Amino acid sequence: MIWLYDNWSKSTIFLAIFVSTMLVLYVKNYNYALFLIWLQTPVYFIHQFEEYILPGGFADFFNIKVLGSNRTDFPLTRKASFWINLPLTFIAFPLSAIFAGNIALSIGIWTVYFSIINSLSHVVMFFIFRYNPGFVVSLLLNIPVGVYVVYYFASNNIISIESQIIGLAISILGQALLMIWGFKILKPKIRNKKTNMLNAH
Repeated sequence: MIWLYDNWSKSTIFLAIFVSTMLVLYVKNYNYALFLIWLQTPVYFIHQFEEYILPGGFADFFNIKVLGSNRTDFPLTRKASFWINLPLTFIAFPLSAIFAGNIALSIGIWTVYFSIINSLSHVVMFFIFRYNPGFVVSLLLNIPVGVYVVYYFASNNIISIESQIIGLAISILGQALLMIWGFKILKPKIRNKKTNMLNAH
């Protein structure tokens, strides 16, 4: 598992290229709306590539700048980064796209909204801390692609307004849970560690 914690993110750029190629060859002309849902997966892979590989350093940035830790590897560890990212883009995103293709397109719309909302958090962090890993892809890819998909689905009445709202609500909840985890679970670990160190002395 340690190897996976250290190397999972290296696969993202190759997966992005592979999945994008398959989508263009086999999905785009067959079902364009489904193609747009599936597209969220490789787009987010590229997002993660910027966060963790080129230039990388998102965990370091989040620990030091956002959480106020004096360590780059605590409290957001490599293990925690793995278990946040892998279930999301390696499992939830593609599964939602599969269900969208086999059951109903509306099942996958949450991935579009989540991609937009999570990327907006990078924009907010840019105004507070300046550049943060993930910001460039958020600005140039996640947000424009996501907004286009929402527009395309709405203007062509592909799914109902109710389904759009449900997808938006799910994505907001997902982002809120990430923020709660960061500020209500991770950040107190820093205070607890400092307190324990003081008590030890």
